[in-house]
Amino acid sequence: MGDVEQGDRPEVTVVIPCLNEEETILGCIEAAKKGIADAGIAGEIIVSDNGSTDRSVAISEQAGTTVIHCAERGYGKALRAGFAAARGEWIVMGDADQSYDFTEIPRFHEQIRQGYDLVNGTRLRGKIEKGAMPFLHRYFGNPFLTAMIRLLFGATVSDVYCGLRAFRRDLLERIDLRTAGMELATEMIIKATRARVKITEIPIVLHRDARSKAPHLHTFRDGWRTLRYMLMMAPNWLFITPGMIVGGVGAFLIAALLPGPHRIGGVNLDVHTMLLGMSFVLLGVYLVIIGTFVKVFTYAEGLGVPDSGFTRLITRFKLEHGLVLSLMMIATGLIGDIAFVLSWRDVGFGDLDIQAGMRMAILWTTVLIVGIELLFASFFLSMLGISRDTYIGQYET
Repeated sequence: MGDVEQGDRPEVTVVIPCLNEEETILGCIEAAKKGIADAGIAGEIIVSDNGSTDRSVAISEQAGTTVIHCAERGYGKALRAGFAAARGEWIVMGDADQSYDFTEIPRFHEQIRQGYDLVNGTRLRGKIEKGAMPFLHRYFGNPFLTAMIRLLFGATVSDVYCGLRAFRRDLLERIDLRTAGMELATEMIIKATRARVKITEIPIVLHRDARSKAPHLHTFRDGWRTLRYMLMMAPNWLFITPGMIVGGVGAFLIAALLPGPHRIGGVNLDVHTMLLGMSFVLLGVYLVIIGTFVKVFTYAEGLGVPDSGFTRLITRFKLEHGLVLSLMMIATGLIGDIAFVLSWRDVGFGDLDIQAGMRMAILWTTVLIVGIELLFASFFLSMLGISRDTYIGQYET
């Protein structure tokens, strides 16, 4: 295998997460040994046990591998524990069910030698043995999640969920993996893409699971967790862009109907439509504010890599900037609403001129409420300053 002594540093570490895999773990270890030997490099194999109650640990130790114990359950937790214990210059990860062929290590090694930071296996462009992947996963789940990650983050991979991949050990310091479950595979691709590291793919064969028991993957639960993570990591798509669209439509309706009603075909647009526009503006501003908070939170917690444009914006933002803008809007809205109330008083607080008075009331009330939203948002964003400064300092060049 090219075994290394305890004091020597191996070139590659193979990390295999394990939970009650006594039927297949030995086959994976032997394949990994062969793959390392065929690559002509020194390596080590780490089995990251996630609480096995069968003979998995004993078998792994008898096979001469390093076994570490990860008490916290989860595929991502087990992998991260294995990564932390790895001593190799680069790491290969793969499942313990013999669905992935570790004798492919030389192919991954060749791509690492060519300078790639992350080498992802792709089953969808390789070969999938009959019965190796459920129909729903093959034709809906994996293609859909892969399409989402390509759309939301500009990733170039064709198989986001593939569990056989290799990467340089120093990549871990740049992407700071945090997730605990199956979504770790997605987290790695997203963060590596945002960190602009060199990524490539190689087609692989997916073999049938050699175990007699059900797989650990839960289709809908793990699929939802992955989709949820993607959306959390893409606040522009989930909050800010929809908010700007909705708010823009609302502002257009208010501006278009401010001079008077419009009739389009058989539909009469009047103050009622302006009220709808007001609702759209308030909803849009709310979504943009929430999206900004989410971006700061995910970056401060190490869940994402900040984009340069947002980094420049947030470093230049000061509480005073938000206060000046919001107070100007509040003052403008109050003056407009006070003028409206005075005009209402002039008619003895009786019937209002809907064609004039109500239109102006909607406009100034919208400005007033948006100003109040921005005022409190500015204070809250300022409260995030410590975490904000932490993550900005981490990613600034």
